[in-house]
Amino acid sequence: MKFIFDRNTWQEIFGSIRKNKTRTIITVIGVLWGIFIYIALSGAAKGMDNGFEKAFETVAKNSMFAWAQRTSIPHEGFKTGRQLQLKVADASVIKNRIPEVQNIAPLNVRGVFGDTPATTGRGLKSGTYTVWGYYPVYSKITAKKIFDKGRFINEDDIKQARKVCVIGERTLQELYDKDEEAVGTFIKVDNVYFQVVGVHKFTPTTPFDADGDIWIPFTTYKKLYNTGENVSFFAIAAYDDVDVIEVEENVLKVLRSTHRVHPEDERAFGSVNLGEIFGRVMGFANGITFLSLVVGLATILAGVIGIGNILLISVKERTKELGVRRALGATPREVRSQIILESVFLTMIAGIVGIILGAGVLSIINTLTKDNDNFPFTNPTLPIPYVIGALLIMVILGTLIGLIPAQRAVSIKPIDALREE
Repeated sequence: MKFIFDRNTWQEIFGSIRKNKTRTIITVIGVLWGIFIYIALSGAAKGMDNGFEKAFETVAKNSMFAWAQRTSIPHEGFKTGRQLQLKVADASVIKNRIPEVQNIAPLNVRGVFGDTPATTGRGLKSGTYTVWGYYPVYSKITAKKIFDKGRFINEDDIKQARKVCVIGERTLQELYDKDEEAVGTFIKVDNVYFQVVGVHKFTPTTPFDADGDIWIPFTTYKKLYNTGENVSFFAIAAYDDVDVIEVEENVLKVLRSTHRVHPEDERAFGSVNLGEIFGRVMGFANGITFLSLVVGLATILAGVIGIGNILLISVKERTKELGVRRALGATPREVRSQIILESVFLTMIAGIVGIILGAGVLSIINTLTKDNDNFPFTNPTLPIPYVIGALLIMVILGTLIGLIPAQRAVSIKPIDALREE
């Protein structure tokens, strides 16, 4: 241990580095680049991971949506091209037949599936917006954020079929003056007045969301548009520990059976599986993390090998110097320790600089993306244990690669070294 803090030891190390300044810098950059790539790519992958977690924080990760389309295979006397229609009762059938389904919400919508959006106005201002018939159970599948004042649709609104609505941010901007309070006021939706009870913050967590959506009770929607028991589509959430892809297949199978559709007709019902999409996204982020680890370690290893080569050249150039040291009483252990210490020192310096540069790049990326809600990237950082682990690996590699030139230095016989010119 004394040897490490010996001033003469460090003078000899720095003297050796100065003699091979250019080669040493180039080799150190190789190691630095490896740890930089590892920190930058791993941090970026973590940022993507955090970003997608944030994007999906308001929606159940094991969720899916299903809607009716046209048949593509004749069945039980029905011709191809029959337009199917989901019913409210289908929700109970799905829930009873598929125990893996945790929540299911029937939803009606005007302005998504090619139909005309609702004409909405207030005073002299008007516009067309998507209108949703909403059940409160939907909040257990995907939560809607409300601004400071107001609320969302509740069970009492459903039971009493109240003419209340929750409007979107764009609807607020287009129908109201700046800083004008919307909650408690009335707007006209397809010539029927609704009281605004809340303004929802736009969070694009489903493929159907828009910033101008208007939400009204499902029972009110039914009366407004005379839809009876018809349903535009179902939002379904499975339990966390089940295979959501299998649940999706079972849901479509039940719908085919209920609506007398050929079992192999895959076009009769459409679906979007957010659970599957989320799994793929997280798999991609994990793949980037693994790739950064492989590339980073490979680059670090190449750089460390370069340091070993520089030290071998240094040992050869210092043959006479090492011979004099041995002749003056330096033990093989001291010579070996000095070479290994030089290897570890260069590796550590490269690693620390690489970590600082990687952290700086991640900080810049975070600054550029933190206010962009449309880009799924949040807090690109790397856990401290990962950084410490990378440094420890570098120290171990530096020690192991330093053993080669160290053993070469120890193997030099003093008498032979002194003969060299």
